[in-house]
Order: sequence, then structure tokens, then C-alpha cells
Amino acid sequence: MENVTTAYNLTAMIMIALRLLALGAGAFAIFHAIRQRTDAFTAVDKLSKPIWLGILVVATLIVFAFGVVSFFGLIAVVAIGVYLVDVRPRVDEIQRGPRW
Repeated sequence: MENVTTAYNLTAMIMIALRLLALGAGAFAIFHAIRQRTDAFTAVDKLSKPIWLGILVVATLIVFAFGVVSFFGLIAVVAIGVYLVDVRPRVDEIQRGPRW
């Protein structure tokens, strides 16, 4: 019986860590999106700034409410990931300008 309790506690700690990681990523993405110029999003052929902010806020709230292993939680984590991996670098690059 002790092994079952230990496994449950380990699983619970992993779920909490994943939720905190996703919430931190969502908060970082929202903060980043707020600080960017509005025209930078459309300049790199991405959705507009208000749409991305809406997606990120809703995704972060879903992760907070449902966690990361629910159906909606997985979709929310993917949305946050898309912003961080695809949109953020291109927005940063367009605002930085040429490196030479």
C-alpha cells in the first residue's frame, strides 16, 4: 500500500510542476506580447497583437483552471508553445532590425 501512496504523491508533484511551468510560460508570453509594438505582429505575417494577447490570456486561464493534462489544457499549452517558439522570435527579429 505504501508504494501506491508514493507513486500517487510523485505523480501529483509532477502534475503540479508541469502546471507551474505552463503558467510561468503563459505569464512570460503575455508579458512579452504586451511589450511589443502592434505593427510588428502583422509585419511578420502573424495574427495581430490583440488576437495573440487574447489567445495567451485564455490559454493561461485554461491551464490554471484545468491543468495541463486535460484536453483543453493540452490545447492551451500548444498555443503558448506556438507563440514562444514561432511568433516571439520573429517579432523580436523584426524589431531588432538587421544585425549588420
